[in-house]
Amino acid sequence: MVEWSHLPGLSPYTETLAAMEARAEAIARGEAAEAIWLLEHPPLYTAGTSAKAADLVEPDRFPVHAVGRGGQYTYHGPGQRIVYVMLDVKQRGADVRCFVRALENWVIAALAEFNVTGEIRPGRVGVWVQRPDLPRGPDGSPREDKIAALGIKLRRWVSFHGISINVEPDLSHFSGIVPCGIREHGVTSLVDLGLPVTMADLDAALMATFDSAMHATCPTPPG
Repeated sequence: MVEWSHLPGLSPYTETLAAMEARAEAIARGEAAEAIWLLEHPPLYTAGTSAKAADLVEPDRFPVHAVGRGGQYTYHGPGQRIVYVMLDVKQRGADVRCFVRALENWVIAALAEFNVTGEIRPGRVGVWVQRPDLPRGPDGSPREDKIAALGIKLRRWVSFHGISINVEPDLSHFSGIVPCGIREHGVTSLVDLGLPVTMADLDAALMATFDSAMHATCPTPPG
């Protein structure tokens, strides 16, 4: 059984990270159940293991935390649902790529509850939405914005870190970094898409779609 927890207020990053790592270790030892934490952080930037210095555009804007998860720079802040997933990947097929794909499918399924079509793209981890309401790119291609980021780490086959989904963050805060190292695409949120979705609405959608999305067979990646 997966234990779900809502952390109230804005969770301090360093303390929450330490608690998350401790819980992952306890799961690996068989001393605690798998866990999913739903929370928000105060404004900050995190640098994953592939982060490039040039992608930190405004280093003095918010605190910057170097972390061990995969990926590059990302932003966390109020109005963004952080989903920390402490799950036993070995008991879920021992296939890391499949596990990451399942997490992406979970986000896509949750977004579908609000009639939002989330998509994945080859070479771009995370979930994207097409923006026909915005001008096309210079090459005539449809505009795409990122609505959810993903970065995990495994230790003894237990995952930690996880997913961030933009509900109603201040999107201008993303301008202090090149999110995930991708310059040619922007970021969006559920509210930016014109949907009056609350954090509680998203949480309900995540909980309703978790089992089916995570237990589905991994699809063949597009492209």
